[in-house]
Amino acid sequence: MQIDSQTEQTLIRKLKQGSQKAFNDIYIMYAKRIFAYCLQYAKLTEDAEEIVQDVFMQLWANRENIRQEESLRSLLFVIARHHLINAYRATVNSPVYEDYVDYQEKLAADDAGHSLEYEDFVGQIRKALGQLPPTQRKVIELSRLKGLSNSEVSEKLSLSLQTVKNQLSLGLKALREILDRTLILSCMLLFVNHLCFTVR
Repeated sequence: MQIDSQTEQTLIRKLKQGSQKAFNDIYIMYAKRIFAYCLQYAKLTEDAEEIVQDVFMQLWANRENIRQEESLRSLLFVIARHHLINAYRATVNSPVYEDYVDYQEKLAADDAGHSLEYEDFVGQIRKALGQLPPTQRKVIELSRLKGLSNSEVSEKLSLSLQTVKNQLSLGLKALREILDRTLILSCMLLFVNHLCFTVR
């Protein structure tokens, strides 16, 4: 369903006022695109469909608070991304799933064409981690792959908090260099960049 920008602005205004028809028109306009986006990660049609429904339920529930006036595209895709990460990070039990979604989105933007499945993505990260000294490897695995805080890592490894921070910083620098030397796409460094951001 193709709708010009002026018509979409009218639909947004009516949606905020509680128009069911405007909501239905917006659903028809965006549902297929959001479904295709979700299917890249969810793999199963039923899961992608469920996320699409959740996205639009959230849109309707929060219709009065919508700030967008010209287009809902970015808002709907951000909501979909959050639902994907929440659903499948829990399923694979790893905080790194968010990095995988970022990696896939970077690939799509660059049209690089070397996509990795999630298990392969994590495998490449683990392979690079295996080249680090034991303490650095353990600190990064617990911090990023397990999602523990620095204080939790400190307690688990019986290291001082400062030692954890130092080993994390050194390990990240070494991991960046390792990934840079491999044939892995440079956008996998998103993993490291995100990790560096959380350390600061």
